[in-house]
Amino acid sequence: MKKAIILFNLGGPDKLKNVEPFLFNLFNDPAILNLPSLLRYPLAKLIANRRAPTAKKIYEELGGSSPILRLTEDQASALELKLNQNDNLSEYKCFVVMRCWHPRAKNVVKKVINYNPDEVILMPLYPQYSAATSGSSIKEWNDVCATNNFKVKTSIICCYPTDSNFIQAHKVEILKKIQNLNNFKLIFSAHGLPEKNIKKGDPYQWQVEQTVDKIIKSLNFNDLDWVLSYQSRVGPLKWIGPSTEDIIVENSKLGKHIVLVPIAFVSEHSETLVELDIEYKELADKNGCKNYSRVPALGTNENFIKAMSNLI
Repeated sequence: MKKAIILFNLGGPDKLKNVEPFLFNLFNDPAILNLPSLLRYPLAKLIANRRAPTAKKIYEELGGSSPILRLTEDQASALELKLNQNDNLSEYKCFVVMRCWHPRAKNVVKKVINYNPDEVILMPLYPQYSAATSGSSIKEWNDVCATNNFKVKTSIICCYPTDSNFIQAHKVEILKKIQNLNNFKLIFSAHGLPEKNIKKGDPYQWQVEQTVDKIIKSLNFNDLDWVLSYQSRVGPLKWIGPSTEDIIVENSKLGKHIVLVPIAFVSEHSETLVELDIEYKELADKNGCKNYSRVPALGTNENFIKAMSNLI
């Protein structure tokens, strides 16, 4: 049996000149801007144009491009190796599909067709499901398969917010940072969403809460001082909270050692390497924080690769 594993991630610009087209792709997604295409297209152009200068500064901090493709390819290689070691009856090949930059679904589907698998398994690299992330990627994949008349048995792993190996992966990384610390605040930070998305029934916030609950139980600390917050708020809409920025300010003023955990990202990219590591650290310093640590994204953590392998 030949099995093709499709790993979905958001993607990021590979050059500074591609920041604006990347932003356009992001905002032209109906799962992000829920408007008719006649309205969405020009609005996405406008937002991308306005945001591009600030976003370019962010990617300049990263050396002019996002590392997310390289890191996702590392995850794909580690996962492919693990799957082929564990299952002698099947042959596995992992393909990376990015939602907002290359490699895009319309190009990757051709490689999958050439591979000619007996089954396709869709594996979002978003542990918690949201219509704006996993939902959008899965829909795009199904659309390009229909366009290419590619019909094959397809399974979907929608989400894995409480998977035991996924929780263990976080536990291991967090313990490395907090084992010998005193007077620290463990801040779990997830990407925010507008409140209206949650009210419409998006399970993302509930699933993030389930993840954090399981991690706290697995850490089994007496009187652990922790909080869940949300980062990356944009636009005028009301977003779910509390905001990571507010929590950082409050705990910096209390003299806490701040320990940040990216809880909904499994790869390093601009929202961990710049927002958490640079911008929020500056905010903490400004408010009197003396010690600031950040737990790394899971990347190729062996428990995370095992989690995906077992799920597949």
